[in-house]
Amino acid sequence: MQRDLFEEEHLLFQETLREFMAREVAPHHGQWEKDGIVPREVWKKAGEIGMFGFGVGEEYGGSGITDFRYNSVIIEEIIKTGASGLGWGLHNDVVAPYLTELTNEEQKQRWLPGFVSGELITAIAMTEPGAGSDLQGIRTTAIREGDHYVVNGQKTFITNGINSDLVVVVAKTDPSAGARGTTLLVVERGMEGFERGRNLEKVGLKAQDTAELFFDNVRVPVENRLGENEGEGFFQLMNNLPQERLSIAVVAVGAAEAVLEMTLEYCRTRQAFGRNIGKFQNTRFVLAELATEVEIARHYIDKCILALNAKQLSVVDAAKAKWWTTELQVKVIDRCLQLHGGYGYMMEYPVAKAWLDSRVQTIYGGTTEIMKEIIGRSLDI
Repeated sequence: MQRDLFEEEHLLFQETLREFMAREVAPHHGQWEKDGIVPREVWKKAGEIGMFGFGVGEEYGGSGITDFRYNSVIIEEIIKTGASGLGWGLHNDVVAPYLTELTNEEQKQRWLPGFVSGELITAIAMTEPGAGSDLQGIRTTAIREGDHYVVNGQKTFITNGINSDLVVVVAKTDPSAGARGTTLLVVERGMEGFERGRNLEKVGLKAQDTAELFFDNVRVPVENRLGENEGEGFFQLMNNLPQERLSIAVVAVGAAEAVLEMTLEYCRTRQAFGRNIGKFQNTRFVLAELATEVEIARHYIDKCILALNAKQLSVVDAAKAKWWTTELQVKVIDRCLQLHGGYGYMMEYPVAKAWLDSRVQTIYGGTTEIMKEIIGRSLDI
């Protein structure tokens, strides 16, 4: 079926981005995987071509365009390049809404220009050693003392954790108030008592810096609170989670499409018993199943993107998109690796790297089980 999500301006941006990725990212990503981190310089180069700041006003250096189709273009081109270490999706899709929608004028002027230029790298710190998908279980505290909050606690599995200059920290300002006792604070690089732990060694996403963060009596100015009032953090998080989960789903479908395409090419050329393995009925049936499911997922996700643009993407719809597409991604890549045979287990073949990178998709942003729980509760059973 014809895909009709993008218009001419999106396709022109896609060409610019494709050239950038081929020049500035693809030749170097292998080394970044060995290093375990993407250099800050490439963030600045990406900022120069307008890769960051969709939804940020022109007065702060952004495009002034609120259209998630551009975010989708960026995600898809990153996936096609195999550049899974770039933390730009977190920067653009997850953190951006907090800095555009919850900030006052002074905060916008202080943070947004650097956000757009790539000079200020961002992260969001929700997960803790004892609290993952259950955000109400966090234990990091922020106690008000005059014009500051004193932050104490620990976060883990934080994307962009090493590179980040601004970290949106989820903390308890009133531990006795439940959901109404959570506040979002922006902790900045260099604040006394804010320390980064090790760059965590992961199964996949090797070039993406993922770290532990420690807060030991960090004095954060009240001016760094997001939102007008204390205690609104949990509801702010819930409001922005649909976009985060859609972003993960866009990654999932893009990765499934890319791996399926490379597997089709492999099956056209790989010989067994005197013929291409694509000629075997089992191979055709497997590929037919995967092609069908991926295309169905693509059209659902494109519809979700348009719903997000229209501010109509619900928490439930985003949960459906997130769990279904990420589970599909894992399934597609696993089946495609099987079709590659022994070569699929070799890291020199992109399908092996895609297989490793895919596994976290069903975990972060809310596990598959949590997504099903959200959907189940909506059914009024």
